[in-house]
Amino acid sequence: MKNILLGAVAALSVMSGAAFAADYPEREVLGVVMWGAGGATDTVARAVNPAAEEALGKPIVVLNKSGGAGALSTSFVNAAPSDGYTLLYGAENPQLHPVMGLTKLDYSSFYPVNILGRGVAVITVPQDSKYQTMEDLLADIKANPGNVVMGSTGPGGLPSTVGALIKNATDFDVIGIPFDGEGPGLTAMLGGEVDFMPAGISAAAEQIKAGKMRALAVVNTAPVDTLPDVPAITDAIPEMAKYLPWGPFYGVFIKRDVPEEVRNKLVDVYATAAEAEEFKTLMRNRGNVMMNISGDEADAFLKKWQQVTSWVLFDTGAAKVSPEELGIERP
Repeated sequence: MKNILLGAVAALSVMSGAAFAADYPEREVLGVVMWGAGGATDTVARAVNPAAEEALGKPIVVLNKSGGAGALSTSFVNAAPSDGYTLLYGAENPQLHPVMGLTKLDYSSFYPVNILGRGVAVITVPQDSKYQTMEDLLADIKANPGNVVMGSTGPGGLPSTVGALIKNATDFDVIGIPFDGEGPGLTAMLGGEVDFMPAGISAAAEQIKAGKMRALAVVNTAPVDTLPDVPAITDAIPEMAKYLPWGPFYGVFIKRDVPEEVRNKLVDVYATAAEAEEFKTLMRNRGNVMMNISGDEADAFLKKWQQVTSWVLFDTGAAKVSPEELGIERP
C-alpha cells in the first residue's frame, strides 16, 4: 500500500509539472539585464526582446540591475523561483567572478537558453584625445606608469579583462576607474573623467560613427567590417595574437532546475528571436558575430571561454583565486 501511495504521489507530481509547463507562460516574464542602460548587453537584450515577446506570446519586462561586475543581477536571478519567469540577459562576466573572488556563482549554475552572439572589443578615446594611435597610448603608459586612467566596469568586466590581456603582452600599468557598465563608462570618458576605455564595438560603434570618439585598435588579429579603417591591436602588440580571437558574448540564461518543458520552450523562443532580420542586422552593424547556440554546444563554449580568460587573468596577477583551486583546467 505504501509503494502504491508513493507511486501515486510521484505520478501526480509529474502530471502537475507537465500541466504547469503546458500553461507557461501565464503572465509576463522578467528579463534582468546585467548592466546599465546604453551598454552593449542592454543594447543586445532590448534588440532581441521584441521578437522574443512575439514568439513567447507574453510581454518580457526588461529590468536593468547593474552592480558588482554583474554579480548583483546574477545573484538576483539565482534567488528567484525556478519557474522560468525570471531570465538573465547576461554577458561574459559571471564566468570570471570565481577567480576574481567576487562570488562562487558562475554560469555552471545556469542553463544557457541561447548564446546570441559574441563581440569584438575596441580601444576607444575621445575625439579630441592626444592619442592618435595605439602606439601613442602605449608609449605614454610606458613613460608614465600608473598615471594614465582607464575606464572600467570593475573586476572581471570586459575593460579589465582586455587590460589583463594587454598587460600579459606588454607594459601596461594604468589606473582603472570602475563604472556601472560600458555605457556610463564611455559617457564618463567623453566627459574627461578617464583617458581611454576598452569596450565592446556594440557599445561604442554609434559614438565612433558620430565622431564623438575614436577607436585606436580593435582587439582582433585583423580589422573588422564594422570599423574597416581601425587597425588590429596586433599591429601595435604582436604578442597578443596568442590570446585572440577573444571578446565579450551575450546570452539568455535561466536557473538549471527550471522544468525541462519550460526550458525547451524558452530555447525555441530565443532560437526563433535570434533569427529575426532586424536583430541580425543590428548585431552585424555593431560588429557582433551571430552564434544562436544553446544547451551542450553553449555549455562547451562557456567552459572554453572561462578556461582561457581565467588563466590569462591569473598569469598576469589580476585574479585573486587560482583557477586550479576552482577546478578550471588550463586550456
